[in-house]
Amino acid sequence: MITLFGRATSSNVQSVAWALNELGLAYERHDVGGVHGGTNTEEYRAMNPNGLVPTLQDGDLIMWESGAILRYLAARYGNEAFWPSDPVRRAPLDMWAEWAKTTFGQILIYQLFHGLVRCPPSKIDHAAMERSLGLLHAAVPRLEARLGDGPYIGGETFTFADIAIGHLLYRYYTIPMERIETPNLDAYYVRLQERPAYRDHVMVSWESLRGKD
Repeated sequence: MITLFGRATSSNVQSVAWALNELGLAYERHDVGGVHGGTNTEEYRAMNPNGLVPTLQDGDLIMWESGAILRYLAARYGNEAFWPSDPVRRAPLDMWAEWAKTTFGQILIYQLFHGLVRCPPSKIDHAAMERSLGLLHAAVPRLEARLGDGPYIGGETFTFADIAIGHLLYRYYTIPMERIETPNLDAYYVRLQERPAYRDHVMVSWESLRGKD
C-alpha cells in the first residue's frame, strides 16, 4: 500500500494525489501539516527531515519533494505515453515540469498566493504584489505559446508534465488578481477540469488558508 502524508489543501500534495489517481494506484492519505499538525513529531521528521508535506511511502521507499515524487511515480507506474522512456522525448516534458516549479509556481504560490490569500488583509504589501503580478504576466505567455501546439504540454498526449503545471492552475484562476488574455491556457484549464482526478484532488477550496486580521 502506498501512503501519502499531507493535507488536501496543499498544492504540492494535490499534485501527488492527482498523479496517484491518474495512474490508478491504491493509496491512503493522512492529513498532516497546517491545522492538522504532525510535521514536527519525531516519527514524521524521521521520514521527512524538512518537516514539510508531502511525504510518500511506497513499501520501504520514503520520499519527499513533490516534483521528485511525481517523477518516481511516473517512472515506476506510468506507461510510455505518460513517462516516455526515451530521454530525448522526455527531456522537453521534464523541462516544462521544472519551469512550472521554479518559475510559474514560485511566482504564483510563494509570492502571489501567500501574499494575497494567506496574508492578513491589513498586512498585504500591495506594491510587492504588483511587482509579482508583473513577473507572472511576463511568464504566462511562454506557457500560452507552448499550449498553442497542444492540446497538452507534450502535444496530443497527457503526461506527467501536465500534472506538474496543471495542479497550479486552480489557484491561478481563483486567486483574486488580474489575469492577461490567454485563450490557449483557458482552453487547457477547461480540458483538465474534464478529468475526474483533477476535479477531486486539485479543485479543493483554499478558503481555510485565507489570512485573517
